[in-house]
Amino acid sequence: MKRRTFISLSSAGAASLWTGMNNCGVPAVKTIPPGPSAQSWHAPLPTDEYKKEIFPAVELHQLRRQYEYDLYEDFLPFMDKYVIDHENGGFMCTTDRDGTRISTDKSQWYEGRGIWVYSYLYNNLKKDPKFLEAARKSVEFLLKHKPSRDDLWPSAFSREGKAIGAPDTRTYGDLFVAHGLAEYGRASGENACFNLAKETMLKCLRLYDRPDFWPEAAQSYLGKEAPLLPGARVQGVWFVLLNLATGMLDYKSDQVVLDVADRCLDAIMNRHWNPDLELNNEILNHDLTRRQDDLAQFVYTGHAIEALWMVMAEAARRKDKALFELAANRFKRHIEVAWDPVYGGVFRSLNHIDKNIWLVDKVLWAQEEVLIGSLLASEHTGWKWAKDWFIKMYNYVHAKWPLTKHGYSLWDNGTDRKVTYLEHYNRVENYHHPRHLMLNLLALDRMIGRQGPPGG
Repeated sequence: MKRRTFISLSSAGAASLWTGMNNCGVPAVKTIPPGPSAQSWHAPLPTDEYKKEIFPAVELHQLRRQYEYDLYEDFLPFMDKYVIDHENGGFMCTTDRDGTRISTDKSQWYEGRGIWVYSYLYNNLKKDPKFLEAARKSVEFLLKHKPSRDDLWPSAFSREGKAIGAPDTRTYGDLFVAHGLAEYGRASGENACFNLAKETMLKCLRLYDRPDFWPEAAQSYLGKEAPLLPGARVQGVWFVLLNLATGMLDYKSDQVVLDVADRCLDAIMNRHWNPDLELNNEILNHDLTRRQDDLAQFVYTGHAIEALWMVMAEAARRKDKALFELAANRFKRHIEVAWDPVYGGVFRSLNHIDKNIWLVDKVLWAQEEVLIGSLLASEHTGWKWAKDWFIKMYNYVHAKWPLTKHGYSLWDNGTDRKVTYLEHYNRVENYHHPRHLMLNLLALDRMIGRQGPPGG
């Protein structure tokens, strides 16, 4: 199947300019009461951008065919042939574009993420036993190193399963493992896996709440000139926790998990939100107060865009329309700020707002978060701006990122501002890319099933 752009960019219209309305067109929010909903959410002010403009059925079907190709004919066969370790279990992601394995070592991050991808695929799109088998073997591979109490999993393993990496004290690695285990427990019916996922999530939250948590958080983004900040509150941790909690709650009700989701919503929507900038700061003090130094000027736009579609997804699960609309408006605001007006696509990091200092490389995952969130917003609201941004990003991504024109499968992962092609690359992206393809396939199916009207 030849790749093509099904929707002309001219049908989308130009992206709207930021109008300067407070809170992206909504009143400021001070605090979120605990519980599954909040009375402080407010709907956006009406403008032409909020007119309903649904996708024609022909466009939805064309989009679906392309997404099916990208998942089932492009991504999955490459993974099956070159990345999945069918003998030992797990995923060898340090692989070049042509399938050459640069290393057979395995990362804890990519094991947890891979388990989630193949379990989610089995649960939601196609009950192919080989998908469940890929997840099962990775689970068994990891469980040989199950830690006790508040210890963490090793961060890396040899192909055969020997631990070769120190634990990831930022907790991301264990949270990805929990993400995979929860989805695998749902696929396999093994309650022990779901329970271990919950235990792991709560362990990571305990570590995150320690006053000495990850002092190097700011330096990991901004370099050694950034201050050490013990106990940092990091937006990235909150949204990984929220995404994990949402998946678990979609499977079964659990008050403890719901409480975690509430904490995450409060952090992302109230604490990291900076009303002076109308953007989300990435890093706060341990007590969730805003920094009084240059960190108050730091907005990791890629994470904010990702976090806000996850808030939208949780709001949809709760059927909280006001929360959904507020998150969608803030999502839109961050895209507008992050968009590269010269070469297209979004930048992932605004290192200093007043000095207008950006990290100007481009990463695929940031573009795909826009595609997930804009289609989600279009599905549930029918807003014109959401459709316009989806089409604009879809056309940009399909023009620049797939490697078909260079004779390879998959899409590029990370490159410069212009998306300049390099012959070799050292990693296969086994999470953000298939997640985008799966989530948007499901959204398209729901939209086709409704024959156009938004879900409300």
